[in-house]
Amino acid sequence: MEALVDCVIPPDPETPGGKDAGCAVFIDRQLAGPYGRQEGLYVRPPFQAGLKNQGHQSANGPAQDYRDGLAAFDRACKQHSGGKPFAELSGDDRIALLKAVEKGELKLDGVDGKAFFTQLVKDVQMGFFADPIYGGNRDMVAWKMIGYPGARYNYLDWVNRHNERFPLPPVGMTGNAQWTRS
Repeated sequence: MEALVDCVIPPDPETPGGKDAGCAVFIDRQLAGPYGRQEGLYVRPPFQAGLKNQGHQSANGPAQDYRDGLAAFDRACKQHSGGKPFAELSGDDRIALLKAVEKGELKLDGVDGKAFFTQLVKDVQMGFFADPIYGGNRDMVAWKMIGYPGARYNYLDWVNRHNERFPLPPVGMTGNAQWTRS
């Protein structure tokens, strides 16, 4: 997972990648909780392939979809790379495999690879920009990168001040600028 999230959001000299920003931790926590188990959703048959705007239509929850998708991706990766797992491939080989999955050129056994890839990218993005209390956006790197002030009580003095950098560090829902509570 960490190798995957670093491919979706690669590190650069100014910003950590998905792994160091905690995106894999965010996804793991989401899948271990109510979202992963589809709590609160109607999950009784019959299940039919719905339209895109109808959302997820399956007895499997997101956690099971990830288990199936990661296992199928791992098998496909080893099959196409001489037995090497994804994390041991070069950066270019990783990107080539992900592009093939995204385009539907690399089929994943028993899994819709394009849908899996789309969900992965969406979840990595959510982890990168979410409040750090959820496990991602470690040290508020994404918020600092885009100049987002965070979950401040108010910053009405700055609402009409356009194109000026907000001078204070971002604050999370816990009310402080730290990634986790001390």
